[in-house]
Amino acid sequence: MVKSQYEGYSADEQHTVARVENFGTAKVYAQNAQSLLNKATGFISAYDFTLNPYRGCQYGCSYCYAAAFSPNSQMRQDWGNWVIIKKNAAEVLKKDLHIWYKKNPDRPPSIYMSSVTDPYQPIESQKRLTRYLLPVMLPYQPTLVIQTRSPMIIRDVDILQQFQRLRINMSIPTGSEKVRKDFEPQSPSIPARLKAMAKLRDSFPYRENCEVRFSITVTPLLPTLPEDEANFISKLEVVDRVVIQDFHASNGRSLIASTREEALALKQKYAWWYNSEQDSYRKFKNKLIAMLPDVEIMEGKEGFGYE
Repeated sequence: MVKSQYEGYSADEQHTVARVENFGTAKVYAQNAQSLLNKATGFISAYDFTLNPYRGCQYGCSYCYAAAFSPNSQMRQDWGNWVIIKKNAAEVLKKDLHIWYKKNPDRPPSIYMSSVTDPYQPIESQKRLTRYLLPVMLPYQPTLVIQTRSPMIIRDVDILQQFQRLRINMSIPTGSEKVRKDFEPQSPSIPARLKAMAKLRDSFPYRENCEVRFSITVTPLLPTLPEDEANFISKLEVVDRVVIQDFHASNGRSLIASTREEALALKQKYAWWYNSEQDSYRKFKNKLIAMLPDVEIMEGKEGFGYE
């Protein structure tokens, strides 16, 4: 199968997927998808499917393993500055779910959204793909886990309230804005994310036979400055689970989930943490346990399950 080439990332510009617009600093492309539900493997193999409304992510976090799955090496190096819209997403998702239901009429699927993009990255405010996909899923009532770092998820609370088995994971790898600006400068602020989670938690009144859960994923665990640590941890009490995990192993090969060189270089700036990384991790974990007695503290793959 011939791989698509993209305008701006190919020597043969006449036979490429054309850039349709710019959104901020990102080049935007649009393509049809063959499928929206892909078999979940590896780290999230507990689910039936992953669902990624977009390819690429405007947040462009320095450590993001998903850059490894870019269409080509140039786009991998330019991670954060391009995004591909799956323009037929809603139509294809209807088809995928119908096929599942015909084969499994008594078992709703479990879906992890998203594994290699953020469903609420900035372009979602304009294209609303995630917003369109949620009602498509509702009749099938899947077990749905949404992974994001964006307060934009608040916008869709009216639809999210209608799911019966839902977990919302908010990624907040550090409690220090200074550290966030170094490792993920294009992402929303930490206070905005914490405020969004608190608002979400208050937006789901108790309903019989509904299980809505909330996690903050401190993954990968980045340094939190000592002066910010206690305040940050105390604010995590709004969720029922906190997940911690260290960096993915480093690997320069494509199609391998690994920590990018940009993040490895930044680690030198925080030598006070990374020179004793295992000890720093252990101490932070112990503080979470001590300060959050009513919150489930989980590590790595286990923490990303719905249950």
